[in-house]
Order: sequence, then structure tokens, then C-alpha cells
Amino acid sequence: MGVIEGAIDTIKQMIITGELRPGQRLPVEKDLAEQLGVARNTLREAVRALIAMRVLTTRQGDGTYVTSLSPGLLLDGIGFAADIHVAAGAGQFLHVRRILEAEATAAAATRIPGDDLARLDELLGQAERHVAGNEIEHGKLVALDEDFHSLIVSHCGNAVLAAVIQNMSGRTVRARIWRGMTDPEAVQRTLREHRAIHRALLARDPERARLHAALHVLGVEESLTGSRAFGGAVDD
Repeated sequence: MGVIEGAIDTIKQMIITGELRPGQRLPVEKDLAEQLGVARNTLREAVRALIAMRVLTTRQGDGTYVTSLSPGLLLDGIGFAADIHVAAGAGQFLHVRRILEAEATAAAATRIPGDDLARLDELLGQAERHVAGNEIEHGKLVALDEDFHSLIVSHCGNAVLAAVIQNMSGRTVRARIWRGMTDPEAVQRTLREHRAIHRALLARDPERARLHAALHVLGVEESLTGSRAFGGAVDD
């Protein structure tokens, strides 16, 4: 292990053991370098790496701090992985999303409050009214789709699971817009699937919620399987 990697691991251990806490300012560079037994240049490189990992953050003129270390922040790199494998990876990310989101939706069935069930109904109503209009804006529909799923997942009771799903689903937006534009039946099918998920949540039925969520994501996943058209669309 190199000296920079060693410094990174030592700072991580300081966070894990509670010596450094979320939101806490790091000691001044000279003191921290002496504490770690490394050169100041080595420490700077280690700090830069930890900033890139969202473990640390700098405040102009105020020093370097430990971030909130929230799952959503630390897992943001999953979204980047999806971005750099867009055409080939969209189907793979949807596959993972199908597995995880089905479980998250099932967990949310017994946790989501009545006010948010009503909010889901409002989102569905907005989407249905938009589709009934003369011209469909697929970007707007996908935004409503994201709001619908995000609200459900936020009540799964597991912040890590919610963060993983959010980071993956946001990176498949282009795939879903493409599906809506190229498959005449996709929009109405999506609305029906969303209504089925909502009914399962209203019934507080985890198994039905799990099934309908999995089937919904599977539909998008299957529409992309082996599709050269999608590969070309996202490479523009």
C-alpha cells in the first residue's frame, strides 16, 4: 500500500472510530500530517481523494470538514458508473433497480403515511391529465415518474437502499424517455402500472406492491434488451 492510500485509510479509520465526526473540521494541515506521520504533500493528495469520494469537503477560507456522510452523498458514485456505461449499461442498471425497487416498494407498503399516498394520487392525476392533452412532453412525464417512485422509496425504512435506488434510477431517464417516444403503448401501460402499485400501497399489501413494482421496471428493461435503436439514441 502506498503512503497516500495509507493516509486515506487512516483518516477513514478516524471517522469510523468517531475521532472525526460528521460535520467536524479537520485539524490544521501541519498538525494532521504530523499525527499521521506523512508529508504535507501526501496529506493533500489523500484529502483530495477523500473529497472526490464525498467523505470530506472544503469550505473556502474555513478549512476541510467531514461531510454529513449520508448514504445518498456517499453512494453518488453509482450514478457516475451508470453515466459512463450508458448504452450498454442502462439495461443492467434497470435489472438491478427491478430487484431493489420491488423490495423497497414492499417495505414502503406498511410505512408510507396517508398524506403521501394522497400525494401519489395527485402525481398520477397530473400524468393522466397530461397524457389526455393534445401533445405529450415525455420529459415531463418522466419527471412525474421519478417523483412517484422517489416518494415511495423514501418510505422503505432503509436509507442505504433508498440512496442506491435513487442514484440508479436517475441515470436511466433517457432510456425511459426513449421508450415513451418509440413505443406507442408505453405511456398508457406505465400509467396503468403506476395505478396498480398505488392500489397495492393503499391496501397496505407488501406482496402485491412488490409484484407490481417488479413488473413495472421489467417492462422498461425488456423494451431495451437487444435494442440497437436505443444504443444509437443515447450516443447522440
